[in-house]
Amino acid sequence: MAISLCVALLTTVPLLWLVRETDGMPDPARRDLLMREETSRQTGGLLTLTAAEQKLDTRLHQLKEREMSAAQFPPAVHFFKVKTLIEKSPIFKLLQRMPKGAALHIHGSSVVGVEWLVKNVTHRPHCYICFTWDNSVRFLFSDRQPFPRWDCFYWQLLETLRAKIGDDAGFDNSLMQHLTLFTEDPDGEYPNQDVVWEKFEKAFIAAAGLITHAPVLRDYYRQALEELHKDNIMYLELRSGLSRTYELDGTIHDKTWTLNMFQEVTENFKRDHPDFLGARIIISVHRALSVSAVTAAVKEAIQLKMEFPDVVAGFDMVGRENDGRTLWYFREALSLPADIGASLPFFFHAGETDDEGTDVDQNILDALLFNTTRIGHGYALAHHPLAKELSRKRNVAVELCPISNQVLKLVSDLRNHPAAVLMSEGHPMVISSDDPSLFGTSGLSYDFYEAFVGIGGLKANLGTLKELALNSIRYSSLPAHLKDVGLTTWQNKWNAFVSENS
Repeated sequence: MAISLCVALLTTVPLLWLVRETDGMPDPARRDLLMREETSRQTGGLLTLTAAEQKLDTRLHQLKEREMSAAQFPPAVHFFKVKTLIEKSPIFKLLQRMPKGAALHIHGSSVVGVEWLVKNVTHRPHCYICFTWDNSVRFLFSDRQPFPRWDCFYWQLLETLRAKIGDDAGFDNSLMQHLTLFTEDPDGEYPNQDVVWEKFEKAFIAAAGLITHAPVLRDYYRQALEELHKDNIMYLELRSGLSRTYELDGTIHDKTWTLNMFQEVTENFKRDHPDFLGARIIISVHRALSVSAVTAAVKEAIQLKMEFPDVVAGFDMVGRENDGRTLWYFREALSLPADIGASLPFFFHAGETDDEGTDVDQNILDALLFNTTRIGHGYALAHHPLAKELSRKRNVAVELCPISNQVLKLVSDLRNHPAAVLMSEGHPMVISSDDPSLFGTSGLSYDFYEAFVGIGGLKANLGTLKELALNSIRYSSLPAHLKDVGLTTWQNKWNAFVSENS
């Protein structure tokens, strides 16, 4: 208690006197005070660890020292090259067991592993495939041969094609290549951001025909919750455009059907897993759309939020920032909820760019001007002192997705990620995984590893992990009473985790 009071007092008193000029050896006691003050400012720096937590923290520190002194340090290398090395890490195995709270930044079309999509969904009856002119694929479920279309001149029944090829395993592996970015030679295959983003968007399009088939979508959501729960995640906020879903006979379902189905699957999952808090959707539209289209989408989102207050969390704009239109371009559409007094929280992607000084680079400030609830990625935030100050004062958390930022070529060595500055300052932050299926990951454990070992470095400790997990519930869109339930449930899980591993 006395230590906490001392730290609190130190944070309110100017510390310049501690670093005044001296002619001789600096006072060791003064140096210790400065070191403790700096440590207290980092993520988790004000948490007081129990004896059991301190024991586990000491173990983690030793493991981290060992990994940082090894011949190959995983966070300094492209994730695709070191994934298997990370999976052997004792720290990673601990993080898999750790209760991580909530996943707040994952896209609906890339939350389930591609292995399930290929080995389960593409083996179902009535699944057709088409190989396009640009070396991509399209899928479609149909009770008859689909008609040709501009991007697909010839559809083949997968069951027949597999029988002709006679190599199920090899064919399935080739299909997976179309649904993920994962490769053993990422530097050769993706020499720049343009190339990797092109493959990124192709993979989304390829998966769409599978996922938007209504029976598949129902199973897909269930599988998503299973994979997240297996990784010790207890709540999900999913970004989704709520694409129209179709039945085998061509019947098309609207967004209301999709939200009802999502709610039903979530409630069934909660009954089977009482420790799971639930799931919500952040309705998302692409930033390549026109102002009129986004205005219509905002109006629709307002209505859906009213109809499904416990399912719809809010609204976002997605797609590559460098290629898309800025938030300010859509200012009339985005001002609509406030103008009519409607409730539609924003969760904007902003600052997922390294183009400093451009119009796109101003998305960070504009997101705050439109009262965003959280900032998706926020890679550029460290370069915007005013935006950083505003987001901190307003308690607007950054959704940090380390592997996504590395794979999409914003940063190569994660020790150099701008979030290192944010973590050292204790900026509001949560860890998420963006598009796990495209990166060959699942859940949050891989991204927690990269953030904890690479971005946080030796300074990041068990308190850092604890605060990041707690933040994911605190900064969720859950109402206060459910946050309280979630925090209590999480704390019990955390206590058990510490007890079993200290």
